[in-house]
Amino acid sequence: MENDNLNSYEEIFTKKIIKTGKLTLLGAVPLCLLPAIYLWIRYGAIPPAKTIFTAWFMIASIYGVEYFATPISYFPILGMSGTYMSFLSGNIANVRVPCAVVAQEVIGAEPGTNEGELVATLGIAGSIITNLIVVTIAALAGNALISYFPPVIIKAFDYVLPAIFGALFSLFAVKYPKYGVFGMLISAVLVIGIGILPTWLVVPLCSFSTIGFAIYSYKHKKA
Repeated sequence: MENDNLNSYEEIFTKKIIKTGKLTLLGAVPLCLLPAIYLWIRYGAIPPAKTIFTAWFMIASIYGVEYFATPISYFPILGMSGTYMSFLSGNIANVRVPCAVVAQEVIGAEPGTNEGELVATLGIAGSIITNLIVVTIAALAGNALISYFPPVIIKAFDYVLPAIFGALFSLFAVKYPKYGVFGMLISAVLVIGIGILPTWLVVPLCSFSTIGFAIYSYKHKKA
């Protein structure tokens, strides 16, 4: 009976999500280039090929590791549909993942399950709609609103992302203390103990080492 449910879920949901997700992400690629193409055609503004490739390699050297680390790290929480939606809309770590986690926590759905994926999808969809409304308001009236804020409020925005990551870590560390302690120890060793590694290398090392420890612990526990 369980296998029938899994097959039904694959046919009704997963396969359609993969098809739609591929189309939307591939369609977004040329759309991202439209502003640059417009400036080129309308004003003839295009940098030399050497400058374009130099800039591309600089970006790839900094963020290229995220191409592998981010999907693997967040996939158990986001699921298939959530991953496609998140990579299309952006703000994965600071908006989509927290919304998915909170939605799963409220419903009581376990990450990595079909139920967890559906709940995460709904949470992410709600965050995208809210995000669009807030970003539109900020784009139209953001400068005017910020001018009324005192400097201490503006400075506080610098701590929003660390606060979100701290809350997410605490949420999972309470449920899985062994993995939380391991993640803190490996982070401390890499950042404080070694201290010479670049950020782009520290993040995947922390992520993959903790994942490896969790897999080892799970297999050892079953054995």
